[in-house]
Amino acid sequence: MRRKARVGFTRDYLDKEGKFVLPGPGLKRLEEMPNVEHEIFSETVPEATPQLIKGFDMVITRTFTRWTERSFIGNDQLISLHRNGVGYDRIDVPSLTKAGVILCITPDAVRRPVAVAIMTFILALSTRLMTKHQLTREGQWGEVTKYYGYGLIGKTLGSIGVGNIGHEVFVLAKPLGMKHIGYDPYITQKAVDDVDVKLVDMDTVLTESDFLTVNCPLNEETRHLIGEKELRKMKPTAFLINTARGPIIDEKVLTRALQEKWIRGAALDVFDQEPTPPDNPLFKLDNVIVTAHAMAFTDHFLDSVWNQIFDQISHITRGELPRGVVNREVWDKPEFQVKLKRFLKATRG
Repeated sequence: MRRKARVGFTRDYLDKEGKFVLPGPGLKRLEEMPNVEHEIFSETVPEATPQLIKGFDMVITRTFTRWTERSFIGNDQLISLHRNGVGYDRIDVPSLTKAGVILCITPDAVRRPVAVAIMTFILALSTRLMTKHQLTREGQWGEVTKYYGYGLIGKTLGSIGVGNIGHEVFVLAKPLGMKHIGYDPYITQKAVDDVDVKLVDMDTVLTESDFLTVNCPLNEETRHLIGEKELRKMKPTAFLINTARGPIIDEKVLTRALQEKWIRGAALDVFDQEPTPPDNPLFKLDNVIVTAHAMAFTDHFLDSVWNQIFDQISHITRGELPRGVVNREVWDKPEFQVKLKRFLKATRG
């Protein structure tokens, strides 16, 4: 007997009132797919369990749910896990691969929105926007002129990571007249020639950048990639911008660096702990802009991310390899193909 493909959502897609937290065409488009049904996980859990994912063919997961080897014990039905973004540091990819599950992410959806967020931070820091905003609200009109900004022409824009998002930042920055440098051991100089980026070593990107952006994934190699040694190498006039993952920078050391003016300022959309507690000492500093890991949440992002996820689901229901697969090697494994054929037979009749 033919059945529908079953898609699950981790419960962190709902707020405390039970409302969907990421609007857009998500649920509507899913409901329009006649061969698919969906269900929200029954519990909010820090780590996905075999009981919660039982019976699902595909699962859409947010940032806050961990996926470990324990999550897949006894499961031979799950085909794919989908992340609405590009970061998957909470997902144990080797365990996912061992379990015969493909991981799908949405690089096309985040590329421009995150790059725009980074440029927004650069412009806000360079113009001292937040200080002028606050003084104007307080009626201190005459004080505003004392806080002049910092011009960008001739300044150096550096990026740690010049892949999907990092490359797009330099696309947007091209008209600003800045010098472009980047550190990325996984790409070639030819890959960034189109955006006039000179690939340099880590020391150079730290010591020469006037605006340094972090655009690399979080993994064991990059955790606390930027600590005291790295921050002390930066110019005292430099700004640090992080929209990637909080733990890439040692947050306690960064707080000291901002307090003691090792660097001029920072803009952070991500933190060690999320949600970060309201008594985070960074919140007391006037040389840092902080936002709640949502700078890229625009209508463009929401439309794009849902369209990409459901394009992936549509491809899988037709037995086709979707775009955005992280562990591509799983698809060709005989045991995965057996599972996929079983799924297609059950849902096509």
